[in-house]
Amino acid sequence: MAELRAVVLRPDLERLGRYDEHRVRQRFRDAYEPAHAWIIEVDGAFAGCVALRREPDEYWLEHFFLDPRLQGRGIGSAVLGRLLERCDREGAAVRLNVLRGSQARRLYERHGFTVESQDEVDVWMVRTPAQASP
Repeated sequence: MAELRAVVLRPDLERLGRYDEHRVRQRFRDAYEPAHAWIIEVDGAFAGCVALRREPDEYWLEHFFLDPRLQGRGIGSAVLGRLLERCDREGAAVRLNVLRGSQARRLYERHGFTVESQDEVDVWMVRTPAQASP
């Protein structure tokens, strides 16, 4: 998973002047909590990972990486949709951060995330729970 993170984030981190071959992997190892994570499989093979960490009043979406060869096929959107359905049932907001200029931001915006704040590297986004249909 740390290696997939390095592959997925490398273009954006290089564009931002922040790529460090060791640090990109170590940051994952330092922050990864298996209790909050799922492995994404496609046709029985490892395809990615995602974590949804509960805080008192919200969730944090973290470590959402999909093999670049599988991106653009709706897999990430399907995974995200299922996680957000769970959060909606609980009435919980979801927060995340994404690198500035990352194409992943479009996926998050399609699923209702809006920008809360940003700096020269990161964009913090939030999604309020969708209202249940009557």
